[in-house]
Amino acid sequence: MKSAVVVLACAAICSGCTDLKPLETDISALKSQIARVQSDVESAHKSSEEAASSAHSASQAAGGAQRTAEQALASAQSAQASSRSVEAKIDGAFKHSVSK
Repeated sequence: MKSAVVVLACAAICSGCTDLKPLETDISALKSQIARVQSDVESAHKSSEEAASSAHSASQAAGGAQRTAEQALASAQSAQASSRSVEAKIDGAFKHSVSK
């Protein structure tokens, strides 16, 4: 009697085991999805590294432009001061010649 129960249990278990193809298909699909996700993550990581590099280059270029602008401003201010000094000398010379 016990052996009949064991045989029936084995038959029941084995009949359930024969339907592994859907599970294998699901596992295969999951492996494909994981591979795509890993590829997407690697691509996103590479893109973020490239963006960071571009941002760093842009920051350096902006710093150079800022320094150039500051030098140009200093030169313009110096030229303006020189121009005012020359104008003052011309005005003084003109007033001096008119007063004689």
